[in-house]
Amino acid sequence: MPTRQLHIEGVVQGVGFRPYVFRLANAYQLKGWVSNDVKGVHVEVSGSPENLAQFESDLLTCPPENAHISRVHRKELPETGYLTFQIIESNPVGEPTVLLTPDLGLCEACRHELTEVGNRRKGYAFTTCLNCGPRYSIITSLPYDRPLTRMAPFTMCPVCQKEFNDPANRRFYSQTNSCPDCAVALSLVGHSGKTLSTDPEVVLAESIRLLQEGHILAVKGIGGYLLMADATNAAVVQTLRDRKHRPSKPFALLMKSVEAARHYVEIREAESQELQSTQSPVVLLRRKNQASLPGVAPGLDRLGIMLPYTPLLAMLAEGFSGPLIATSGNLSGSPIFYEDHQAFNNLDGIADFFVVNNRSIVVPQDDSVVQFARHGDHRIVLRRSRGMAPLVFQHPLTSAQTTLAMGADLKSAFALMVRGNLYASQYLGDLENFDTQRGYEHTLHHLLGLMNTRPAEVIIDKHPAYFSSQTGIRMASDWQVPVREIQHHQAHFAAVLAENNQLDAPQPILGVIWDGTGLGDDGQVWGGEFFRYENHTFERVAHLDYFTHFLGDKFSREPRLCALSLTADHAEAIPLVESKFSDSEWKLYRAMITKATLKTSSMGRLFDGVASLLGLCDHASYEGEAALFLENCALRETDQVLEPVRDLSTKGIIDYVVHHLHLGSHRSAIAWQFHVALVHWIAQVAREQGCRTLAFSGGVFQNALLNDLLLSMLSEEFELLFHDELSPNDECISYGQLACAQVENKLVAQSHQNEIVCASPFPVN
Repeated sequence: MPTRQLHIEGVVQGVGFRPYVFRLANAYQLKGWVSNDVKGVHVEVSGSPENLAQFESDLLTCPPENAHISRVHRKELPETGYLTFQIIESNPVGEPTVLLTPDLGLCEACRHELTEVGNRRKGYAFTTCLNCGPRYSIITSLPYDRPLTRMAPFTMCPVCQKEFNDPANRRFYSQTNSCPDCAVALSLVGHSGKTLSTDPEVVLAESIRLLQEGHILAVKGIGGYLLMADATNAAVVQTLRDRKHRPSKPFALLMKSVEAARHYVEIREAESQELQSTQSPVVLLRRKNQASLPGVAPGLDRLGIMLPYTPLLAMLAEGFSGPLIATSGNLSGSPIFYEDHQAFNNLDGIADFFVVNNRSIVVPQDDSVVQFARHGDHRIVLRRSRGMAPLVFQHPLTSAQTTLAMGADLKSAFALMVRGNLYASQYLGDLENFDTQRGYEHTLHHLLGLMNTRPAEVIIDKHPAYFSSQTGIRMASDWQVPVREIQHHQAHFAAVLAENNQLDAPQPILGVIWDGTGLGDDGQVWGGEFFRYENHTFERVAHLDYFTHFLGDKFSREPRLCALSLTADHAEAIPLVESKFSDSEWKLYRAMITKATLKTSSMGRLFDGVASLLGLCDHASYEGEAALFLENCALRETDQVLEPVRDLSTKGIIDYVVHHLHLGSHRSAIAWQFHVALVHWIAQVAREQGCRTLAFSGGVFQNALLNDLLLSMLSEEFELLFHDELSPNDECISYGQLACAQVENKLVAQSHQNEIVCASPFPVN
């Protein structure tokens, strides 16, 4: 009988691929075997030519639900004497090319088992199957097999082993399989690490009771600890804010179902699907009643909602019934805690009790966060982490060598190109914090270890003071490999170009790159930039007018300083701004502005300044707070309609805001026209540059209203390119650094080819 060898790469481990191949091969009466190796899934099958062809067609066109096939290698073999088809032992030898599977949210079948009378997994907090459960967070080595995960210490009981060996069972070869008889242990812990109960039924019942009584719990999840509390209890919410030193930053909410969430928020179909996806992110949704749950997201009209993505969260949510705060278990500025000793040492005093399990976590992950612009249900990733990382499917990047891109410091994430695959890390936090720096390095070295690789080149941001840049230089020195610097905003632009497969675009593309800060080529602080991309070359063609940047990081933490800088030459703005400062501050800061030499074109700081002028935020307690309030204000309903901004310069926009504040115009109407003016400015620059394709990146484009206005006002005249899988904030920088490097390499190759043509006396074909 003919025999065929298939080697399949992609997301093919941890998604039930081997069991699927086993069942499919038997359905077509084929013989042979399937196994995992470090490159993917290896299959050898023999049978009739017709059955082999149909088997391969079904396998590649209808793979398991969570699988993604990136490459297939075929080879015809001599006839073999296979008598059966079986799953054989995995091969851990070689250079890994398999894509890493993200953690998968709780599937409906497992969710049903939690409450099914008579089911042996009823009430079991760690039930999983081929279609759900932890993956990336527990992998210690490749290929993906139980002994190489943090499930290794847990020996399956005879019944689980029988399920594992049964081709008809959905837990056939499920590497995370367990049950109450071979359980991941759950325990309730009080102050000073005192264990209160290890009975899972008691732990669950007591946890629900404690939440109902107004206690704060630290609950160990897939990617780290969550702080949980009754979201309807204003006193408890305030206590959590006080203990965590988080005065106003929104908390995420856990709801037991979409139907339960609808009591509090509006949910459209795309949002409902996102909530229930295997990624299970937090989704920002518009409140129905502005007065409900006031302490959860103070002053904002949207709530961040997620559904239970683990059995434990599902049972807590069901038992509690109402909305629960479920926010990252960390200290202000630190990463999420994922090791038990970290949590006990740092969260004791914030949490009253701990719900702990004895399955350790390899790499920490926060919950992913998304929102949707209302126009066309355009999806915006705000934080890319659990359920999403480390995969990037939409990219045209290639490299003959292993390349590591370090990213930036704010919203840090790194990216790795190795053996034709691209891995972009989860959100790792802001690298001004020592614990975040350690977490960044831990995750980086873990991925390098999984891939068994050492980079041949390291790419960094041009900012010399970034921890990510300094770390990249140090690591490159240790490895004795070259370092390449990429300008921050060009990396943003390249990221959105690559994600839309436009690096080789034949037409010029205008990049609108707006964020808070990035070191410019002229030594100033950029952030309101327009680039023209043509023939693999970036050219800065316009930018927000420079204004004074002073007092370092304080400038971004106090929007009133931005307002002061922006109105320094506006005498009529003095009454609006002076009251925000003490007499001594007013004199000192105005003098500093006249002497400061550092300038900025930051759109993020323009948002901050306008928010301060409108009286929305003078001191920000978290990054992006002023911009959130400005967007929120613009979306507040008002009957007042103002004429549009005529002068689209920075001075013209500020003059408009100040003028209408003196007239007593409604703040919402002013905020709305501010957003509209920015869209008009984009269109104006695009027409001046003769560009009909526009690409958007930078943290400012997390603004859903701005996205809505771009889509509704410009999509008929221009082709608009946005991020899809990646966030427009600095999480995409590392991916963009890789894309920029590829563009630079093409330019070098083209230049070299031109030199050869010019030097040769003969035609070059």
